[in-house]
Amino acid sequence: MINRAFLKAGHTPTLLCAFFYFDMAFMVWALLGPLGVQLSRLLHLTAGQKGLMVALPILSGAVLRVLFGVLVDRLRPRLTGIITQCIVLATLVATWLIGIHSYGEMLILGLLLGVAGASFAVALPLASRWYPPEYQGIVLGIAGAGNSGTVLAALFAPTLAAHLGIATVFVIAAVPVAIAFVTYLAFARNAPSPPPPKHLADYATVLGHGDAWWFMLFYGVTFGGFSGLASSLTIYFNGQYGLSAIAAGYCTAACVFAGSMVRPVGGALADRIGGIRALTIMYMIAAAALVIVSIGLPLFWMALAVFVVSMLAFGMGNGAVFQLVPQRFRREIGVMTGLVGMTGGVGGFFLASSLGFARQHTGSYGAGFLIFAGLALLALLGLTSVKSRWRTTWGASVDVAQV
Repeated sequence: MINRAFLKAGHTPTLLCAFFYFDMAFMVWALLGPLGVQLSRLLHLTAGQKGLMVALPILSGAVLRVLFGVLVDRLRPRLTGIITQCIVLATLVATWLIGIHSYGEMLILGLLLGVAGASFAVALPLASRWYPPEYQGIVLGIAGAGNSGTVLAALFAPTLAAHLGIATVFVIAAVPVAIAFVTYLAFARNAPSPPPPKHLADYATVLGHGDAWWFMLFYGVTFGGFSGLASSLTIYFNGQYGLSAIAAGYCTAACVFAGSMVRPVGGALADRIGGIRALTIMYMIAAAALVIVSIGLPLFWMALAVFVVSMLAFGMGNGAVFQLVPQRFRREIGVMTGLVGMTGGVGGFFLASSLGFARQHTGSYGAGFLIFAGLALLALLGLTSVKSRWRTTWGASVDVAQV
């Protein structure tokens, strides 16, 4: 955990900047979810269109994470982060000036907001490269806790939209993003000994390792569950229980807060008991919670309680996965962060869009939840199948408790 040795091991200002940058980027990335109820009324959207609207930034961010993972190795994390923040700020100000008038414009905005989601592939290597293997779980947990920015979006975006208008929300969001950008410029630094830049063939080589695909699946479920629910729950509580956009946003904020705050706990727990053991427990809890909520609980507070449990499992799972990744792919952490982060976004897109289409075609969200619960069980089976090999191959070179 955090102690004097930890503080001396790396660069605390960069770690905190990575968190702040990631936090504000995730706030922007998640804006369409909390605004989904009001945007759907403005644009007269079907349930399927609502699901695609909130899912598209997740998919765009997923794809862009690969690109920015490459740029991190080529340009180094600090410069790549500067580029992404400039694009995000320009998008927020342009949305305020132009406004949103059609579903097509909404989809274009969703694609651009994906740049904020791609910050994952920048912030984590920026922090990780400063620290030795024994601190990777807690470091990536702290930096990754920036996904708590989705709490801010859920808490404030619906209320601000109701009183000031939807477009104004975007320029208000630009203010803390600009503060994070200035802080980043002042204090964030690249680690002194980065891995050498890789050729494109090297990225294909990483995909030749079966372990890379396993990590992609594992994070596709943990982060996919977190981001998909974070983007969809405001619409879910409104459609399923008739809550107002503001009340639904508060419920969503409670769930997201739970999932984001425990990410460092998941990394620290994985450091203590091993990432494999931690993930096994978390997949079981998440799958059970999604099955329970799929039946359509009669009262919203019951569903809220179950969603909090599921988000706790997904949030801790995010930290546990990235406790393992740097141990297996230390020198390829830039590209692996991009690839693993991409599949996390794909998982979130799949969950958010499937919930919308399930509602439109069946009248219930249940099928979407059940399908994702099945993916969690699939990840659990995969983890069970590889754990012995991991512990006797690359896991043998580190403290067994870490694997």
